[in-house]
Amino acid sequence: MKSVRDIDVNGKTLFIRVDYNLPMDDQGSITDDNRIRATLELITYLIEKKAKLVIASHLGRPKGGRDEKFSLKPAAIRLSELLNLPVAFADDCIGDAVKKQVQALGSGQILMLENLRFHDEEKKNDPEFAKALADLCDIYVNNAFAVSHRDQASVTGITKYTKSCAAGFLLEKEVRSYYDSVEHPKKPLVVVIGGAKVSSKLAALENMLKFVDCMIIGGAMANTFLAANGVDTKASMIEADLIKTASDIMAHAKEKGIDLLLPVDLVVAQRFDKNSESRTVFLDEIPDGWMALDIGPESANNFVNAIANAGTIVWNGPMGVFEMDRFAAGTQTLADAIAESSAFSVVGGGDTGLAAKQCGITEKVSYISTGGGAFLHMMEGKILPGVAALE
Repeated sequence: MKSVRDIDVNGKTLFIRVDYNLPMDDQGSITDDNRIRATLELITYLIEKKAKLVIASHLGRPKGGRDEKFSLKPAAIRLSELLNLPVAFADDCIGDAVKKQVQALGSGQILMLENLRFHDEEKKNDPEFAKALADLCDIYVNNAFAVSHRDQASVTGITKYTKSCAAGFLLEKEVRSYYDSVEHPKKPLVVVIGGAKVSSKLAALENMLKFVDCMIIGGAMANTFLAANGVDTKASMIEADLIKTASDIMAHAKEKGIDLLLPVDLVVAQRFDKNSESRTVFLDEIPDGWMALDIGPESANNFVNAIANAGTIVWNGPMGVFEMDRFAAGTQTLADAIAESSAFSVVGGGDTGLAAKQCGITEKVSYISTGGGAFLHMMEGKILPGVAALE
């Protein structure tokens, strides 16, 4: 990829695709501005280089056109506050009125476009819509790793019609952190995989066997692996159609000499409820009708011991229902161990980033990815369409 650092941007108009898909409350106020903060380094750099900035993003999943609750205007206001500079706002992302606003920009000035997904053509990667976006700029910059696994107009389509394309700082960091942690890691490489479903991470599990020295599997997805080992997990969530696949993955890991660690004890409950009665049991002690909602302390201790020897750690997926306090201990213990390790540590986004924040370790790991789906896409060994489009 060509970096934006390698381009003379002085006086040029740059279309910067960012990911400002921000959490909002019912009053339309931003509840977490980290995705805006993650772009400030690039925006400040380009302002200093006297570029003209057109910032574009999607927000939420509007259906059937414009929906004010998905407007990016609050993001423009927040960006202005963080920069302590004016940020103009366009009521649309294409059209003559928007073109006039872009043409009126002076060096170092910023215009944020309205939600790209107010046009269905964005997700459809419509070429005419992509051309209309490209007409707004001299240079296209992708700084939105979190959507770079999408083949959409503002991610891939626009690159066919702009004079020049480049990667922004955040995209560069994300891609580099993946290669540093997975394809060229300091050994041993320990991967911690959790979350709810094997199906959502099956390709990642299979691909990671090419690289890892130790694979730790927790969360609800571990139940399917336990079932493949003959454990009756009672009312716990499993994917029965993937028991054979889980067995094959464990056999493949054994053939390659990879340590694959599963829970040996569990925190179980009668109901999926924060107030439900719970207890810690070994695998052969799960009461009828009860379900596993966290790994137990002995499992956590085994996982921590494996992490202690790591040169590189990749963590994607919590160990239990961390949103409920009584089922958060496993995730907290693993998070603390990762934070205390001297290894290069990468946290895959989405729920894992949220878990890292709740566990208070965001400042103690080497890198937290901003894109859950895109990070998983790379863990599966796939090339991101948004990255390929820049090459």
